[in-house]
Amino acid sequence: MGDHPATMPHRHPPRPPGPATARPVHQARKRWHDAPHYAALDLGTNNCRLLIARPQGNGFAVVDAFSRIVRLGEGLASSGRLSDAAIDRTIAALRVCADKLRRRNVLVARSVATEACRRAENGPAFIERAYAETGIRLDIISAEEEARLAVLGCHALMEPGDGPALIFDIGGGSTELVLIDASGPEPHVLDWHSAPWGVVSLTEHAGDSGATDASARLAAYARMRQLATDSFAEFAARLPASPVAPRLLGTSGTVTTLASVYLELDHYDRAQVDGLIVPAQSMRRISSDLSGMSIAERSRFPCIGTERADLVVAGCAILESIMDVWPAERLGVADRGIREGILRRLMGANRP
Repeated sequence: MGDHPATMPHRHPPRPPGPATARPVHQARKRWHDAPHYAALDLGTNNCRLLIARPQGNGFAVVDAFSRIVRLGEGLASSGRLSDAAIDRTIAALRVCADKLRRRNVLVARSVATEACRRAENGPAFIERAYAETGIRLDIISAEEEARLAVLGCHALMEPGDGPALIFDIGGGSTELVLIDASGPEPHVLDWHSAPWGVVSLTEHAGDSGATDASARLAAYARMRQLATDSFAEFAARLPASPVAPRLLGTSGTVTTLASVYLELDHYDRAQVDGLIVPAQSMRRISSDLSGMSIAERSRFPCIGTERADLVVAGCAILESIMDVWPAERLGVADRGIREGILRRLMGANRP
């Protein structure tokens, strides 16, 4: 979700005219595809996402992007392994990414894999196969690095204010919570926590399995809420008591999807979603409404569709539990995170 438009290259002003007898001097000008390109690939439990960018000022301009739901962690909770079908879907997506990397002449890239590969017995074997078949070398990163990259990628969207702020990333197989001090130019991590529930793992463990009865769906939602709440308890006990005007920022498919529902969009529009501030009560109302709907009813929302209809409710349960832990009045929404964090690190290391 959320590809960025390409930014046109800067054009130098024309040289001032010289004497009539002087021959014009032509300076070599870098073409767009000759500019140094960097890439970041984030392979999660649910999505495979690629971002290709070039440095621009203190940041970067995105020149290409790719996102596909691959459900790499489907069935992992019960089997402890990545399934053959999930691996095949993911390899197909990685081939698309590899082609984009070649065509864009990427200078430096980093590709990371998260919770599904951390948990799976055959995670290392999958990494080797992915490299052999696509040329992409995936690093299985720790939950702590995952959390720090997400913060680095999205903290600029945090509302101004005093005191600590909370950033969270609801993934497919885990959820990361990071308490930060945002008073300086760069965020300082005060505490962090990784919970073993994401939209895929929580749905498979306690979801409604397409229940046709509304009461069964609501009971399943209550189970998911309790599991999420329990998984945050240790972190919640360490948080400051009664924070003043707590600030909250979320980066994930869950929050961007719910923000699209809040805006009543007929198609996903990153420009409207990234940086949006939504009243927390509106997010709770949407979560409550979706939890009582059937999969068919949820899929009628354009930005949920059939691909997310079975997983979105688990995301709602996790989100509501986070808002219980950190009771902010508003929720900031970021369509940016790990990939942007990787790019900032790569470009920072290679800037003169």
